[in-house]
Amino acid sequence: MRIARGGSHLEHGVPTAGQRRRLRWPSRPGLPVDAAAHMQGTFHAVRPGKGRRSGPLQPDVVGAVVVGGDYQGLGIVRSLGRYGVPICIIDDEYSIGRFSRFTTRWVRVSNLRDEQATVASVLAIGRRLALNGWVLYPTREETVAAFSRHRGELLEQFRVPTPGFDSVRWAWDKRNTYQLANKLDIPAPKTWYPRRPEDLDVIDADPPLAIKPAIKEDFFYASRAKAWRVDTRTELIERFKQAVTIAGDGEVMVQEVIPGDGSRQYAYCAFFKNGSAVASMVARRRRQHPPEFGRASTYVETTELPLLETLSERFLRAIDYYGLVEIEYKQDPRDGQYKLLDVNARTWGYHTLGQRAGIDFPYLLFTDQLGGRVAPCRAEPGIRWIRLLTDLPTGFGEIRRGRLKLRSYLRSVLRSNIESVFSWEDPLPGLAEVALVPYLYLKRGS
Repeated sequence: MRIARGGSHLEHGVPTAGQRRRLRWPSRPGLPVDAAAHMQGTFHAVRPGKGRRSGPLQPDVVGAVVVGGDYQGLGIVRSLGRYGVPICIIDDEYSIGRFSRFTTRWVRVSNLRDEQATVASVLAIGRRLALNGWVLYPTREETVAAFSRHRGELLEQFRVPTPGFDSVRWAWDKRNTYQLANKLDIPAPKTWYPRRPEDLDVIDADPPLAIKPAIKEDFFYASRAKAWRVDTRTELIERFKQAVTIAGDGEVMVQEVIPGDGSRQYAYCAFFKNGSAVASMVARRRRQHPPEFGRASTYVETTELPLLETLSERFLRAIDYYGLVEIEYKQDPRDGQYKLLDVNARTWGYHTLGQRAGIDFPYLLFTDQLGGRVAPCRAEPGIRWIRLLTDLPTGFGEIRRGRLKLRSYLRSVLRSNIESVFSWEDPLPGLAEVALVPYLYLKRGS
């Protein structure tokens, strides 16, 4: 990594510890006009690893606001905190991120699911703590939508990497996602959009089928599932009616089920800017929870798959996307095609895999937001990430079903390179997560 006078230049995705200690952001004259206009002072990195501060935040320091402090948010906190970036976590749960030695402030609010309440809370906290020009990091889909719709208002207080809703809507609503994929010749599962039970008669496919919401948040929080599998026509009708009561009329999709478990799922992850990937990583899900319609990855490995890069970058260019993104695919064994499932316009659960594979995604975004220059980089293949809290029950469940050998499972655990939460450098979040398991089970149902 080289820090050039008059502008920061990140030559590689992950600098060494010694380079991090020497890091200083340039003063206003060296920054682009747009970055300098939003800065309330010069960013000065402090010694990495500095613990939480209870005193007032320094008004001339630019930090990050992480909205959501679970293991995904914790990864952002650690990524930036190692460079001395001050961190404020905003959450509506008692999450593990607050226990990190890199967290400067933690603020609990009553509601981050309602769009208006979220924006009002974030703005109020920003004004109260003088978080002028700090970079916003959403970790949930509904927060992404709120930030994109109210981007102009938020820009008066913060830096907002989340693009406007003209881009985000193609990820937020799966009807838009699949419509655009079809237009761009990107394979996707066959999908129907019934409005009434009578419309189910036009579905020319035999079960099993999947019932999914077009916009997943209300459905997910009510059902604790991304989708429901139906194995008969009778079950299809019953489950469709039930889904409509949760998601609303016209908000429910029926989709073919691609055979195979999560091990057939892949993802393209990137920091995307000006029509190209500044940093990119392709990953394969080895295990997920639950095994069929996984809400979250539990074991992931980096790989190389140029086709997914081509398809994903075609999609992102079409929506003029900026920022961090994950695009999920599943390989269909019937025709060998990789079919687009989902687009996440934010960090993703296993983004810390990138740090071990040579790409520190949250820090690259922070660098770019403050006017630094980031050189293109790609992830090293063969690096493995595990989330033990959910992978252990997932793995032993697969062993009980005869789908996985105990020796193979234990070997995969021992070969993992990074755990989602536990770190000797920052141990308290790992201990807190174990203690919070009953609370999280009651809160989330899993």
